[in-house]
Amino acid sequence: MEVTSNYLREKGVDNPRLSAEVLLAFHLRIDRVGLYLNLDQPLHEREVTAYRELIKRRLNREPIQYMTGIQEFWSLDFAVGPQVLIPRPETELLVEQVLSLRDEERLTKSENLRILDLGTGCGVLAVTLARELEGASVWASDVSAEALAIAKINAKKHGVEEKIEFLLSDMWKGLIDSSLVFDVIVSNPPYIASDHISLLAPEVRDHEPRSALDGGEQGMRFIKEIIKEAPKYLNAGGWILLEMDPEQTVISMELMDKNNDYIEKRRIKDYSGHYRVVMARKCGL
Repeated sequence: MEVTSNYLREKGVDNPRLSAEVLLAFHLRIDRVGLYLNLDQPLHEREVTAYRELIKRRLNREPIQYMTGIQEFWSLDFAVGPQVLIPRPETELLVEQVLSLRDEERLTKSENLRILDLGTGCGVLAVTLARELEGASVWASDVSAEALAIAKINAKKHGVEEKIEFLLSDMWKGLIDSSLVFDVIVSNPPYIASDHISLLAPEVRDHEPRSALDGGEQGMRFIKEIIKEAPKYLNAGGWILLEMDPEQTVISMELMDKNNDYIEKRRIKDYSGHYRVVMARKCGL
């Protein structure tokens, strides 16, 4: 394993030892603790051959999460694949802020609470909020039928499939003819500027779905639309929470300032000290 991690390091792969360990543990169907407990156990030729194939894929900068089919979020394992964006730790901020609103009694009572996860991807936000907010009803929308299929797998895996309504929709289009309004709208939309895509790490640029990354000019295409249209789908006193690039939070706050529907606007920092989430309440209460 030491030889493998050194080889990956020489080839410029990030976190080479982690890659070597995770892929070997995955191949042997044990966890990393079990890997260390069995360090002296030799591999059979067939196991060595299969492990080498995994390392070749990693050298092609294929994300480990797509190779193992799993990514952790909120201490839960979620199924992922190249059809969906790999969930990032900073997205947990959206969950934290919704739960803080609940704890502060600033949300509708859980048994009547309606939540929309706009652009759900593999469903981490919808599933986590459905688990954490007993009695809440959650809608998870996405433009990709393949993404929704994975989100449904995750909802079933974590026992909340009955609490989530899945909606195939390009942004708001699937809601226009409905009477649905929500108490909370959360979204982690595509927010990478189109001209920055080529600058991303190969794991992201060459493997993750561009449609889940590309936010158009300045990365603001979807953020602007969400901020503009969300009040139509929010109950009075309802909340919108958006993840974005730190520099986009300034523009988003300015957009909300110009929109009379929003009050209590704020920016939330991630654990690196960068503004990552913008949230606001719809006036009317």
